[in-house]
Amino acid sequence: MKISEIYASLQGEGLLAGTPSTFVRTSGCNLRCVWCDTPFTSWKPEGREMAVAEVLAAVESHAPRHVVVTGGEPLLLAEAADLCRELRGRGHHVTVETAGTVLPAADGPLFDLVSISPKLVSSTPPADTPGSWAARHDAARRRDDVLRSLAASAPHQFKFVVETDADLAEACDWLDDLGPVVDRGRVFFMPQARTAEELASRTAWLAGECHRRGVRLAPRHHITWFGNRRGT
Repeated sequence: MKISEIYASLQGEGLLAGTPSTFVRTSGCNLRCVWCDTPFTSWKPEGREMAVAEVLAAVESHAPRHVVVTGGEPLLLAEAADLCRELRGRGHHVTVETAGTVLPAADGPLFDLVSISPKLVSSTPPADTPGSWAARHDAARRRDDVLRSLAASAPHQFKFVVETDADLAEACDWLDDLGPVVDRGRVFFMPQARTAEELASRTAWLAGECHRRGVRLAPRHHITWFGNRRGT
């Protein structure tokens, strides 16, 4: 499996924000979000091929018992299911972070938490993006059948990246479409931001909207703590 990086840090978003965690970042993605904050796993995938046993050894070299398997899109990799199963068998709490467009390559309990970040229309790159990525991205980004299956497979959280009123309206409509399989108490709206300055401004606006709509806010603490840099 192609791995971009493995490192220990603090989880910055969602239900487990602040939890010491080891991050396993896979490389490769079926989407091309215009604001992607890890372009080295999507637009220009970097990394090296590692066997599951190598990844497990690297994880065990770090102290945290919580492990976050992220990307890119980790569920594209057939080995991701084996990795998650092995990690749980060794006593790790496993979160997988996914855009919710593909299902894992194996059945059965694989995750302690599935963190799903559906991609809104605003994530689509410009129409003239090489490689026909605008059309490819837009065709792949919404799979409600996959979202429902993932939400039903394990404890879940949904995180929508929001920048505008249109994003808010789309996210709310999408949640209505998904129906009761989604636990509304585990839904987060988080500001689209890459810098501490953008984060502060957009969080101030989004906090009020979350309060008004009864949705949880994900502040994206890691940008505040570490800035927008790799290995954090």
